[in-house]
Amino acid sequence: MDSSFARTMWRTLEPLHAITYFSPECVAANKAVGLRGFWMGYFATRSAPFGAAGPNLVEATFYNFHPSMIRRAIPDAWTFATPEAVLETRRTAAASVLRSITPDIETVAATTLPTLHAAIESAAAPGRALFAANRDLPAPADPVEALWQAATTLREHRGDGHVACLLAEGIDGCEAHVLFAAHTGTPADWWQANRGWTESDWASAQSRLRSRDLISDTGLTDAGRELRAHIESRTDALAMTAYESVPAIADALAVLTPAAKAVARSGAVPYPNPMGADPA
Repeated sequence: MDSSFARTMWRTLEPLHAITYFSPECVAANKAVGLRGFWMGYFATRSAPFGAAGPNLVEATFYNFHPSMIRRAIPDAWTFATPEAVLETRRTAAASVLRSITPDIETVAATTLPTLHAAIESAAAPGRALFAANRDLPAPADPVEALWQAATTLREHRGDGHVACLLAEGIDGCEAHVLFAAHTGTPADWWQANRGWTESDWASAQSRLRSRDLISDTGLTDAGRELRAHIESRTDALAMTAYESVPAIADALAVLTPAAKAVARSGAVPYPNPMGADPA
């Protein structure tokens, strides 16, 4: 089993996790618990495992959002809802959506949870703050909530590693999106709207990347493609540390895949999306 398995696992777990951001039921649940607007819901629900996180912690761990975008939501979110209430809301709403989309999700959970928990336990926490915070949450009694939480914990494990790779290569949060846009051909204004970067921020990031010969007027340069491939490959290798010692992990992936495809077909997670995940 090589590190490409970790990428396949991410593409399977990401739709199961990402319903918490996009499903109308999850968005409505965030509003019902007191959170104001989509982005307050996003920043509060994802950072709630830290407790009442401040904006600096969220900026450091989320990495690719403009600081002002974070500060419009955090710490104000905690005046409307406690982290404990947010955590309960996010897992119960996500489980409800999974049940509505995938009728056999209870069986999927019962079959895969022991293996996913083994992967979580085998993964090292140092340097992976979002992973560690999610791993340390009490295990939900409800099996579908527990499945959603396990998928979330493992996707944050990969995400923490990806941030480490970007940082090691001197790619900041805005530059990461400029590189991705150059690779995929997605419009700059789409990324700016989703991550809070201004046209000036984007132009400055482009200038820095051009000075390193990573992009040109026509997209990624050879050096840019090489760097991006290296970052993705290294991210896979770091993520693989959660799976390489878990004997039944390939069987768990096979069981999880139909559920992930059901989520993709349902439209509960849009494609394309800011996470870069696709339903294939």
